[in-house]
Amino acid sequence: MSDDGLEGLRTSPAARRAAELKAFLFAVQPIASDLAATLVFYLVLIIGGRVEVAVALGIALGLGQLVWALARRVRIAPMQWVSLGLVVVMGGATLVTHDPRFVLIKVSVVYALIGGAMLQPGWLHRYIPPIAVRHIPERWVVISGYVWAGLILGTGVLNLVLTLTLEARTVAAVMTVWAIGSKIALFAGQYLLFRTVARRSIRATLAATIPDAGTG
Repeated sequence: MSDDGLEGLRTSPAARRAAELKAFLFAVQPIASDLAATLVFYLVLIIGGRVEVAVALGIALGLGQLVWALARRVRIAPMQWVSLGLVVVMGGATLVTHDPRFVLIKVSVVYALIGGAMLQPGWLHRYIPPIAVRHIPERWVVISGYVWAGLILGTGVLNLVLTLTLEARTVAAVMTVWAIGSKIALFAGQYLLFRTVARRSIRATLAATIPDAGTG
């Protein structure tokens, strides 16, 4: 960001709020997309108990998200293609056998794949607004990435254990609360941490550059 842009953030509360809102929406988009598909499947299974309906809606939502992304010319990550393929394959197996465990196990498989990918240092950069990336130390980004990996892998293990020991509706009820609540809690904590660190860095940059610009 240029010195003029930093000065605007310092002198204009509206500009600061707009920048923070843009950063929040940028960061929340991936988790909101992930939660949407999971929440729809779990809620339909809890409310109606109809595995076929829950699976069909889950597949439809996954395809809908893919079509929407393609229509907007958004790059589809390889993991999204893998996730969609698993939805179709495992969902199809559930529809044929009427056994919801196929779809529930699929959730754990996806969590394992995503959690494994999150073990790569620095993966979180692509989900952080550019202005924040420039003002957050690399170590915070790497550590946060590992924390996310731990949460995702742990959630996958929990889902698998529950799937093999409890009935489908109970698994859906427990995982609805845990999967959504844990992600929102971690996201909120990370967002507040990053915002605090970025604000301090921006203030320090302003203090160092604005006076120099005035004296030049």
